[in-house]
Amino acid sequence: MDIVAEKAEEPALNIIQLCGKLSVEKNEWVISKQLLRSATSIGANISEAS
Repeated sequence: MDIVAEKAEEPALNIIQLCGKLSVEKNEWVISKQLLRSATSIGANISEAS
């Protein structure tokens, strides 16, 4: 794994854990879904470019 992919992995994993803790009852899932998509798209873009 190259350095860019390594640096993108840890923040993405942290955000995935954070999104799992957000409440559905308070409509936090709306922002959670967008945050999850944006955080994981970094890794997807890196792997696509490699």
